[in-house]
Amino acid sequence: MSWLLDPFVLPFMQRALLGGVLAAVTCAVVGTWVVVRGMAFLGEALAHGMLPGLAVATLAGWPPLLGAAVSAGVMSVGVGAVSRRARLSSDTAIGLLFVGMLALGVVVVSRSRSFATDVTAILFGDVLAIRPADLLLLAGALVVLVGACAVLHRPFVAVAFDPRTAATLGLSPHLAHAAMVLAVTGAVVTSYQALGSLLVVALLLAPAAAARQWTRRLPSTMALGAALGAAAVLAGLLLSWHAGTAGGASIAVCAVAVVALSVTARSALPDDLPGPRRPRRSRTDPAPIPHRFQEDPCPARPAADPAARSRQPSRPAPPRWPSPAAPPTPHPPPRRPRRPAPTGTSPAPRSSPSRSCSWPTSTTAGRCTPWTC
Repeated sequence: MSWLLDPFVLPFMQRALLGGVLAAVTCAVVGTWVVVRGMAFLGEALAHGMLPGLAVATLAGWPPLLGAAVSAGVMSVGVGAVSRRARLSSDTAIGLLFVGMLALGVVVVSRSRSFATDVTAILFGDVLAIRPADLLLLAGALVVLVGACAVLHRPFVAVAFDPRTAATLGLSPHLAHAAMVLAVTGAVVTSYQALGSLLVVALLLAPAAAARQWTRRLPSTMALGAALGAAAVLAGLLLSWHAGTAGGASIAVCAVAVVALSVTARSALPDDLPGPRRPRRSRTDPAPIPHRFQEDPCPARPAADPAARSRQPSRPAPPRWPSPAAPPTPHPPPRRPRRPAPTGTSPAPRSSPSRSCSWPTSTTAGRCTPWTC
């Protein structure tokens, strides 16, 4: 066990472990909302958007946290403003500001003499250089952000799953989304010291994504994600100590490896275990039936069983309702036979009705003349 305990005898390794665990717990709680809401690209953009503020604060001798907070706030506000005013989608606005802020930060840092050193420290951090003041900052951020997520749990759930339902319940989805973005910004800003502005997204996404393979409820996802994040920090520091690698990069690699192991182990286990994983379907299988067609919509009637239906004897078709009897078709009365004419006589010719003339007095052969009728 000496390989596990000997590295943490040194004070700077103890501070690195404690700071990394605090950052992992904070990022696991906030990162659960990032994974559920689908805000991974926004988290990555906020992490890169801190670069100009960090560069200005580093060159001017100001607290780096202040510059990072201002720069990340400008980034988050700018995403909303550009997407509304320029009629662009949110991911397009995030991509544009992401590149612009990153380039602006490199331009600012390039004005310094120690360009490479400053960029490396800002982008990749130095977990082994965490000071006691940084530990107090991380502990305070953990208490504030976890408390905010607990208070705003109901609005966050409604916004994450159905913003229309949140509006119907009167929860103001726009304010809830802004509060969620603010929580993500706070987690990224306070945790960048451990992994840097580039690799802090690993602690924000990886523990929550790994925990989602095994849980169905959000609080359990946060708790398991915090445990997995702490394990990734411990494994990364041990890897950095024994292999001589960078501490932040080693923690990020271990966090991503935890996700890969969780996905692989979850795929090898039966599907009836808890978790949001769906059963696998091959290309030859038919498409799944929608949920509304799988269950009987009437709860009072039991669902039909196709196997039981096939075992039942066939029943005759129920008789149809008798149609009303049609009235009998009327038959014409029988024709009376003609009396035969007497022998030796011819039948009398039919007398045609006389035509009367409306105009006086002239007839020709019993007919009215054309000009008199």
